[in-house]
Amino acid sequence: MRNRTERLYEIDGLRLLAALAVVLFHYLFSGWAGGKTTVTFAAESAWAKYGYLGVDLFFLISGFVVLMSAWGRTPRQFVVSRVVRLYPAYWLGIAVTAVVTVALGQGLFQVSLPQVLANLTMFQALPNIENVDVVYWTLWAEMRFYVIVFALVLIGMTRGRIMAALWGWLGLTFLVEAGVLPQVVDLVVQSEFSHYFIAGMALFMLYRFGLNVQIALIVPICLGNAVYRAIGYAEAVGERYSVTYSPAVITALVVLIFLVMTFIALRVTRVLARPWLVTAGALTYPLYLLHAHIGFILFARLGETVPKYVLLVAVIAVMLGAAYLVHRFVERPLAPRLRSLLSGRQPAHKRKVAAPVG
Repeated sequence: MRNRTERLYEIDGLRLLAALAVVLFHYLFSGWAGGKTTVTFAAESAWAKYGYLGVDLFFLISGFVVLMSAWGRTPRQFVVSRVVRLYPAYWLGIAVTAVVTVALGQGLFQVSLPQVLANLTMFQALPNIENVDVVYWTLWAEMRFYVIVFALVLIGMTRGRIMAALWGWLGLTFLVEAGVLPQVVDLVVQSEFSHYFIAGMALFMLYRFGLNVQIALIVPICLGNAVYRAIGYAEAVGERYSVTYSPAVITALVVLIFLVMTFIALRVTRVLARPWLVTAGALTYPLYLLHAHIGFILFARLGETVPKYVLLVAVIAVMLGAAYLVHRFVERPLAPRLRSLLSGRQPAHKRKVAAPVG
């Protein structure tokens, strides 16, 4: 058993790769295929259309790292860690996206004050209020996953309890898919993506405690369900954009996602770990929050005057730069203050240092 969890720099790099896959999906495929811009990338779309699977990778990573961060924490510490991690960049992302939409959107997207206020809670899906940016739907999936982890923190995390919870969640997933349980149960179960969260948590247990029979069963079962659901989801995406997806390619990519995370859990990839990947990982969340609607608006506004490949590189560079600014000047300075406020402690720079005795 690992008594101390080391920093897994490879996951930081993997997060950025997942985010860039989603960015390229939007810029090289869904933007023009969905009618948001006339700047077309027909040749590149043959591979870029698979980039939405970066979200699947995000969910698998979340299962791993959220359980890792929750292990050994009190319920309050877990809630504070999630609020500090999610909300500062999210609030700024909403503000910037709303301002750009109103100022430059020219009707491409609609945003209203009640919609913005509801989005600030991150629970806008409950009253069925539209997201300020299309990508925010994944945050609702993450929030529901956090509720499950919070329940585990309340109960008290042990090796046996976590494994029992994973089997229970997996069983509920199959019962929902089989139609045995009512669809309202899926609000918590999330059968469409639960296999990623479950597998990610199981891989953290592999990382922390080593391989056992239960993990050796859970991860392949989750992989099988992930492939099954991913092929079905790809058919729905294909109908939406009038394209076809190869089941073989979908299968290969999902298997690759699982393999990479398994190698990380087994520490096979430690030779790739580099401290600078922490910065790459830090850019991921703000990049994801900012890139979609703002990027579509920039393509729509500049597409007729700037060569498309120059525009593509420029927009990605601008989004990466904006992501760094959000991390450097919003997340880093606000995180300790917000953590202290929610934890009921004074910020470190305001604490009085006791005089030495003797």
